[in-house]
Amino acid sequence: MGLETWLIKVKKSISHSFDHHHGHVPHGKPVIKKSRVGVLAFEIVGIMPKLNHMWQNLSDKNIARLRNEALCLEGVRKIVSADDVFLLGLACAEMVEILRVLAKTVTRLSKRCEDSSLRSFETLFDGFANTGRDPHGWVLSWKEMEAKNKKMERLVTATATLHREIDELTVIENSLKKALHCSSNKKDQSLKQQKIDDLQHKLQWQKQEIKYLKDKSLWNRSFDTITSLLAKSIFTILSRIKLVFNINNGLNYPPSLPRSLSASATVYPSDQTPNSFNFVSGPLMVKSSKHQENNHLSHGFFETNSKILKPSSSTLGSACLALHYANLIIVTEKMIRSPQLVGLDARDDIYSMLPNSIRSSLRRRLKGIGFSASDPALAGEWKEALGKILGWLSPLAHNMMKWQSERSFEHQNLLPKTGVLLLQTLFFADQEKTEAAITELLVGLNYIWRFEREMNAKALMNSVYVLMSSNIDRRWMYEITNNQGLLNLDWCNLVETKFLDFAFSQIRHVRNRTMDGKQISDDEQEFIHNEDDLNESVDEEHGLADYSSDEHYSSDD
Repeated sequence: MGLETWLIKVKKSISHSFDHHHGHVPHGKPVIKKSRVGVLAFEIVGIMPKLNHMWQNLSDKNIARLRNEALCLEGVRKIVSADDVFLLGLACAEMVEILRVLAKTVTRLSKRCEDSSLRSFETLFDGFANTGRDPHGWVLSWKEMEAKNKKMERLVTATATLHREIDELTVIENSLKKALHCSSNKKDQSLKQQKIDDLQHKLQWQKQEIKYLKDKSLWNRSFDTITSLLAKSIFTILSRIKLVFNINNGLNYPPSLPRSLSASATVYPSDQTPNSFNFVSGPLMVKSSKHQENNHLSHGFFETNSKILKPSSSTLGSACLALHYANLIIVTEKMIRSPQLVGLDARDDIYSMLPNSIRSSLRRRLKGIGFSASDPALAGEWKEALGKILGWLSPLAHNMMKWQSERSFEHQNLLPKTGVLLLQTLFFADQEKTEAAITELLVGLNYIWRFEREMNAKALMNSVYVLMSSNIDRRWMYEITNNQGLLNLDWCNLVETKFLDFAFSQIRHVRNRTMDGKQISDDEQEFIHNEDDLNESVDEEHGLADYSSDEHYSSDD
């Protein structure tokens, strides 16, 4: 206890001397105390990891992965676009939009700065985006940017630790208040006082730890320092985006970011031209560099990117159906994987999810198709075809759900984990082709579902026929069949009719033996007594023929 108190005093004295040393300035120079970030550190700490994540995504390795994997997804090629230039334009526009949103937060921080250049961050950033001018040299080299990223990582770690320690301080303070207001007898008074002393010492130590972390984290940094760090990172990232995606604006960029030949060759291979691709959902903007330069200068760089991200009228994004169709595809996929587990309610639910366009298409496809689905070869072909469709359609649906989840209100301050781009989802997918694929899935699901039901019914009826040959309660067997839901299906009418014919033929056989004076077993006698119940169940519940009439029991049958 004494050692801990002595350490606290030593730490206080060192801290005071350190503050006095840094607060001393030569005579004649006014002391300018810049405003500190303070509690806003916990908001700023959410920006830095996102900037670092964007920078890592622009590395040669990740750009090559974008070109060779994301753009080559079969689903993207089938229902989004087959044009590499168009797809890369979407990827570039989305990255620029993310950076623009982060820059808005930095703009709010810059209003608190004392440096006039930092207060003009918004104007300077727009000018750099439109013309490429960097009057203050905020674009860093690759090596400098890597060093800044490591510095931001240290600040983020220290700020996160500070947040945890502040929470711990609150817990200690509440425990101390509770101990002070807790009544105790004389015997427990000494224990109570010892507990209070321990909590007080722990509280002092925790405050010293928080003070140390405030100096180490973003808390005690000035707005000028933090804004300068963020502004340079944003300028450098935008410069990297322009270099990687070949956006020149007709200006010479500073040589601080030497263009990677591997990255440029990957994104814009020399043996490809814009005219060598065919658009699926329609080209948005494929023009010469001179036209792009004039367009950027007249409308603004960010305005041009916003237009690129606006989906065309033929896409699911324009119809606001991308998320709904993603849910529909995922539900259909689960049903196709396990058709034997799909009930009538599930079929009704998925049908209620269908828009009118798919319902009409589905009716046309199913028109004229019979209710029988007993061909194993055809069922196997359907399963194979549905597997191929889901192979390229399902990834886009799952990517749509991931993309939406990462941008929800609950996760908007969290770092994206998947790195899914909008072009890898259903947002830019052609509506007509997507609906055609979904219709094909539903038609195939309809067949394999009926096939599985018929196979299960046949297996059940085979078991029933075996049981009918033994002396077992026939009513019990009928209830088994009824509980399986077989008699509620149109395609099973023939099966249930054969079943009841066989049951009543057994009844006639037992009755004839009785009339001939032959001995019958107790089970057979009980079987005859249950005959009326079986007839009543058949008549009332299912509206079938009256199998109990006299003509069914005549000897002429």
